[in-house]
Amino acid sequence: MKNHKWNRIVLKVGSALIAPERKGCSSRYLLHIAKFILQCRDMGIEVILVSSGSVAAGAHFFGEIENPSLPIKKAMAAAGQNEMMAAWDRFFDFPSAQILLTHGDFQDRERYDSVRETIFALLEHGILPVVNENDVVTTDALKVGDNDNLSAMVAAAADADALIICSDIDGLYNKNPHTNDDAVMIKNVSAIDQSIYDMAGGAHSSVGTGGMQTKIEAAEKATSHGLTTYIINGFKESSFEQLILGNNPGTVFAPYAKPMEEDLHWMTHTSRAQGEVVIGDGFEYPLHENSDQLTSNEIVEVVGEFSAGDTILIRSDDGKHLAKAEANYSSCLLNFISEHDNQDDENEYLHQTGPLVSDKNIAILDQ
Repeated sequence: MKNHKWNRIVLKVGSALIAPERKGCSSRYLLHIAKFILQCRDMGIEVILVSSGSVAAGAHFFGEIENPSLPIKKAMAAAGQNEMMAAWDRFFDFPSAQILLTHGDFQDRERYDSVRETIFALLEHGILPVVNENDVVTTDALKVGDNDNLSAMVAAAADADALIICSDIDGLYNKNPHTNDDAVMIKNVSAIDQSIYDMAGGAHSSVGTGGMQTKIEAAEKATSHGLTTYIINGFKESSFEQLILGNNPGTVFAPYAKPMEEDLHWMTHTSRAQGEVVIGDGFEYPLHENSDQLTSNEIVEVVGEFSAGDTILIRSDDGKHLAKAEANYSSCLLNFISEHDNQDDENEYLHQTGPLVSDKNIAILDQ
């Protein structure tokens, strides 16, 4: 692939491409995507496919339901998952493997490492990993919520070189091209800041759940891990033809010159805070240099329930998010400590606890 040095890519395909009319899977748009996957594999480029579409593919089994309940959506996903895998399989003469994930599989480091090992083993044996969120079993607390962000998490976990996100428009525009004739596409993004997020609108497709906002979030996750990220029009065969030629058919986001270390990236972009610890204004910043001084004496409030080892959010009393970090103590113990007078002799030992968080796993946010 000219101008590309890809060894491994993640390709994200949305529901609108899989089942555009919610009447089962359609090969209308999948044929040129499958051709691209075949061409990449012929060039020695490993491909991981993140494919939405199980709910959309299974919807037709349940008749005309205008506002399906959550259990019905889960049933649609269960029925549609087999159909979606079969739709992909018929394009290939090599095996594929289904990987269904929830955010819990990324949140837990042991399971995260297990996902990595499974993907690597599949690729080593020439099997195409097809990843989707496990909509059948996931809950609000465990779901990623959109496959754009899921694809970025998978790309980071799989040590990919590039992430390609299919959209229903050609790339990132300075305003919504569906409603603004003068919208201009941004071909290259060197850094993702608030101005880039301001350009992202809401979801346009009636089938998919991810709009441009989630695609920018995914691009930020991926580029900070060192991945070149593309947003392209997945409905156009020419998009994939241009990629094969080494050209940019949409918007390309440049990777960080110095990617985040694996543990820091996981803490920043993957691990979710299970609770919060609010600290007073008297703490001496910067936090990353003085985390060993962050003890129970600094606590103003403990929010939520968490265990030792969980990820928590550290924020200041004025609401500023300071860091995500691994808690050294449970919320139960910290609440007990903070609710007692420091002069109480009975609890004097407790007020001599060590640092609240691990200095080996801390991600600074607003500092």
